[in-house]
Amino acid sequence: MKSLAELQKLKESVETKIKLRHQEESIRVIVGMGTCGIAAGAREVITKLGEEIERRELGDVTLTQVGCMGLCEKEPIIKIEKTDGTKRTYGEIKADRVAKLVTQDIVNDQEIQEWLIGDN
Repeated sequence: MKSLAELQKLKESVETKIKLRHQEESIRVIVGMGTCGIAAGAREVITKLGEEIERRELGDVTLTQVGCMGLCEKEPIIKIEKTDGTKRTYGEIKADRVAKLVTQDIVNDQEIQEWLIGDN
């Protein structure tokens, strides 16, 4: 059995994480985690995205996963949906591209043209 203090700390930690995931005015980062995405490295990408978002304390970013996004040859696919309605879909995003994606698109609101796919 944990002490009351440990349980309170755990509760606060969980509440913070839930709050971060459910903010109404947040940027949504969606990662395709279908079989093709996972085979292409999406698991590493979503892990790296989570680490980068947490490291930068981007409380207005919600990280979610979905199944196949329909463009297997472009996996891993990341879709970023901004609060102003802007949507950008990026393809072939490997873990080594995550820091640049977070900095340039999420933080500085500048698209990375050469990584964009589909209708944006």
